[in-house]
Amino acid sequence: MLIVPLTWLAATPAQAEDDNYQQMLHYLTQTRMDGQALSEAKGVVGVNMAAGDLNQQANVHAIAIGDRAAIQVRTGQSRTANVATAPDIASASIGGRAMQSAQGIFSINQASGTGNAELNVVTAALARQGIREAGDAWIAAASASAGGTASPAPSAAAGKERSVAVESTAMQEVRGVVQLNQVAGSSNATANQLHLSISQPVQ
Repeated sequence: MLIVPLTWLAATPAQAEDDNYQQMLHYLTQTRMDGQALSEAKGVVGVNMAAGDLNQQANVHAIAIGDRAAIQVRTGQSRTANVATAPDIASASIGGRAMQSAQGIFSINQASGTGNAELNVVTAALARQGIREAGDAWIAAASASAGGTASPAPSAAAGKERSVAVESTAMQEVRGVVQLNQVAGSSNATANQLHLSISQPVQ
């Protein structure tokens, strides 16, 4: 008589299922603007989208009008001694009919991952002719910082997936100013700035 332990027969398929389940467990971070989001929007719009840990974002808009109009923008964000797990798959995208036929000023930050910093700045100063001029120091007043150092083990990101995209169907016929930062990964710092200084004739 041949006796086969039942525990051995049950263990084999259970182990295979566990292996398949583990392969499906990935840490996924994703930000996506889709559908008809912000389509035909008008005016001043700021959007911050983040998926993951320790991400920092800011939209800054400032307008000054007057005889001695002037603007200075200073921003600061910081983080120290924080620990987070980098995602296996990170993506940031804009698709669908998002922002179709929109008009105005649009400042958008999309971050997917860990420890990223993003900044948008728009300033406009309308002053009488000859009152003031914008110098390099004024333009450089805004900055972004990841607030930390690079990963001590860059090779740890090997085999991980990172992607950013603006699909061809999105942002069609947009008019005005569009600022877009898209980041997928870790410890990235991005910024875009638009500074206008307009003089009007003295009356």
